[in-house]
Amino acid sequence: MFLDNRQVAMDSVLETLADGVDYFQDNMERLSPELKEIIEPYFEERTQSMRKLQGMARKYLGLLPRDADAERDDYMRLWSRLKSFVSSDEQVLINELLEQERVLMQALSTLFTHPLPNAVEPVVEACWLNCRGLIRELYTLQKKTTRQPKGRNRNRGKAQNNLNKR
Repeated sequence: MFLDNRQVAMDSVLETLADGVDYFQDNMERLSPELKEIIEPYFEERTQSMRKLQGMARKYLGLLPRDADAERDDYMRLWSRLKSFVSSDEQVLINELLEQERVLMQALSTLFTHPLPNAVEPVVEACWLNCRGLIRELYTLQKKTTRQPKGRNRNRGKAQNNLNKR
C-alpha cells in the first residue's frame, strides 16, 4: 500500500517523536538530577501525545504502525557515547536533543502543510508547543554547560602544554 503525502508527513512525525523519546529514555542515566528534572516533564507529555497521535493516525489516516529500526537506534546510542569522550557527557546529550528537536520541528512543519482532521490538529499543535518549550530549555542548559569549566579538557590542555615544553 502506498502512502499519500499527508500519511508520509504523519509517519515522519511519529517516527521522530518515537526516536526522541527512545533517545531520552536510553540516556536518562547520563543526565544530572537537575537536568533530568527539567527535561523529563517534556518527554512525559511527548510520550502521551505520541500515543494519541499513533491512535489517531490509524483511525483518521489509515496509517499502520511500523517497527522500530533497532540497528539505527543502536548506532545513535553508540555515536553519542563516542562523542562523550571528546566533550562533556551532558553537553553531548544537550546537543543531540537539540538536533532531534530541530528534526521534529521540520517534520511538524511539513505535517502542518496538509489538511488534518479536526481531532488531530490540537494534538499536533501541542507537540509543536512542547517542542518549542524544550528547545528554549535546552538552549538555556547549553549556555550553562558551555560556561562551566570541563575537567577533562582542562587536563588535556595541561598535558598538551607539557608536551610542547619538551
